[in-house]
Amino acid sequence: MRRLFESLRTPFARRGAAAFMALALVTGVVVGVAAAVLIWAIEGVAELVHWLQEETGTDLVLLVTVPLGLVAAWFVAHRFAPEVAGDGVPEASAALAIRSGDMPARTAPLKILATALTVGPGGSAGREGPIVQVGSAIGSFVARTTGLGEDRVRSLVAAGAGAAIGASFNAPIAGMLFALEVILGNFAIRHLNAVVVSSVAAAVTTRSIVGQDLILRAIPHRLNDWRELVLYAGIGLAAAVVGWLFLRALSVVESARPNLPGWVRPVALGLGVAGIGLWESDVLGTGESVVGGLLDLLTTSQEVWWVLLALGGAKLVATVLTLGSHGSGGAFMPSLFIGAALGAGAADLVGPFWSISALQPGAFAVVGMAATFAAVARAPLTSILIVFEITGDYGLVLPLMLAASLATFLADLLHPESVYTMALRRRGIHLTRRSEVDVLDTVAVGSVAGPIAAVVDPAMSTADVQGLLDRHRHHGLPVVANGRLVGVITVTDIVRTGGPSDAVSAADAMTPRPVTATLETPVSVALERMASIGVGRVPIVAEDDPTRLVGLFRREDAVTAYHLALGQEVDHEVDTERLRTRIDPGARFFEVIVGTDSLADGRLLKELPVPGAGTIVSVRRGLNVIVPDGSTRLAAGDVLTFFGSTVAADQFERRLGGAEHVTGEIRLGAEGATYFEVEIPVGSSTDGRRVAEVAIPSGCTVVAVRRGDDTLVPDGATVLRAGDVLTIFALPGSRDQFVERLRGAG
Repeated sequence: MRRLFESLRTPFARRGAAAFMALALVTGVVVGVAAAVLIWAIEGVAELVHWLQEETGTDLVLLVTVPLGLVAAWFVAHRFAPEVAGDGVPEASAALAIRSGDMPARTAPLKILATALTVGPGGSAGREGPIVQVGSAIGSFVARTTGLGEDRVRSLVAAGAGAAIGASFNAPIAGMLFALEVILGNFAIRHLNAVVVSSVAAAVTTRSIVGQDLILRAIPHRLNDWRELVLYAGIGLAAAVVGWLFLRALSVVESARPNLPGWVRPVALGLGVAGIGLWESDVLGTGESVVGGLLDLLTTSQEVWWVLLALGGAKLVATVLTLGSHGSGGAFMPSLFIGAALGAGAADLVGPFWSISALQPGAFAVVGMAATFAAVARAPLTSILIVFEITGDYGLVLPLMLAASLATFLADLLHPESVYTMALRRRGIHLTRRSEVDVLDTVAVGSVAGPIAAVVDPAMSTADVQGLLDRHRHHGLPVVANGRLVGVITVTDIVRTGGPSDAVSAADAMTPRPVTATLETPVSVALERMASIGVGRVPIVAEDDPTRLVGLFRREDAVTAYHLALGQEVDHEVDTERLRTRIDPGARFFEVIVGTDSLADGRLLKELPVPGAGTIVSVRRGLNVIVPDGSTRLAAGDVLTFFGSTVAADQFERRLGGAEHVTGEIRLGAEGATYFEVEIPVGSSTDGRRVAEVAIPSGCTVVAVRRGDDTLVPDGATVLRAGDVLTIFALPGSRDQFVERLRGAG
């Protein structure tokens, strides 16, 4: 089997986008099949419980089946795979954030088994969270097996998660948004194609296998009168409160740590769930059929509003108990159930007093469903889109956007965490979502990481490990067995196990499956992973093998990375964006082609009539890009990158004659040339001099001068001052030479 996997690595790792899209398609199909298997497994166990009820002639059998199912799911997690306990979405997010997308292959089958044992007998939970984890594990397995790099591993893990939601609801667009909004936490375009392909493939596959009957569907609804928006805003407000109650109750139950054997918890909470189920059986299981019925309601009845609200409350309590038992189930469908009951109940309550229009409980159930999930998961876009795809209609777009946005906003004020981040926080993982360019994005871990001082054998005693740490003055070291990384051991681990001892081995004290990085991982990402779990080092592993140790990145290396980032060339897109945010909005880049009859053909750059409000940044000649100076001779066909105002660019084009302005976008690519920012220090010989008097090295062009809040497009007569920040486009060597000249005393 290993040789088969190795044979798959080379062709897929070396091919480009087409091969990657093929892998995304395969991932989607496999996730679709897995979703169908999970649906069948849950239905099969539920049918078995129903048969027992019929054979015994009593529903009291639930007092046995529900606790038994929860304790069996707990045993699977406790004995074989701790990661299969809980919702599943937090585990997928954590894998992306701190393990480079690496998830054990065992996760998929064991998660399906644990979920069937939790939900099938009557546990109140959804299948969507678990299938997200299953899908992510499948994506991770496909990516690792075929030898993809870290970024594409992340793409396929996210694609597997999106495919899971697409398969569960036959909603590929919502699946795509869920993957980007919840799992990745950003909308990076490079991940989009894989997520879309997988989501569509999974939705089609699951629908083809299980049909439409087991997938949630609802009739379309419309906004009858614009004044109903007031009521829908009230639904958003109520959903935020309900979301807070749900999260608060779940936090209390999860935080309870009684000094009892582990199996007691699922048994006790399972009895509570079963007791609620004996009162109202609709709260057991996923509740998907109940939600479907609520969404199709067309008329109100004032006698049943309290029943619907009580049903939602019972579902909330039953779900909290189920998830708190450490079985396997998600909060996705329960939050939809609670929201649908809330919306329909509110419509029935208000209906008799509302004379402006006829209220449809189904429409309010739709909006309540989206608003409650938005409040619980903090995913308003997914909430809105999933309802569109379930109903197949956009008639409620305004109420949905209003209620979901309001619920998210208010929920953030009431409770800082979502149901997914809350689970991670309990494990000491604090995810961050970055939206701005970080200077440490530009430095790879491999550029600054130090050598591996020593490694620890799992059989070493903690006393020997402590001596090794003391000799090398480290607080932690990787643990390696048979050439494979198996864990990390730190001073804290040794203290936690009672201090240095000859009786405790490194294998007993270490942290297994540690957070890792690769040589190409940005330092900013490595620091986020370290901060998320509070560690001071991460092992560096090979891009194609997460168990092969190649280095160690420590917090101290970040200082080196920061100094390196200040002076090294940076990515073109980062540079361009950074420059655009700091230049005058009236100045931008233009490209001008030198024609055969142009004044510029055959002339030196210093002979050209360049307007005072502009400067020539680069000259592209065929595939080569030149950083010009005054002695650069131009030729027909050269493409000049001109930085200045639109008026200056037009004036420059007219002066050249035979030149053509082709685009307003910068297109640079000189070998090693990029943007740098240099500040003129106090006492520099440049202070008070005109640009024409400054000895600017060959291979360096001054693009802009930032002075306080103002940015100037310089010409030869521009007088420079101490404190000015010059934006230059230059080769690294020319930049260094220019910096030395600026530092020269006047």
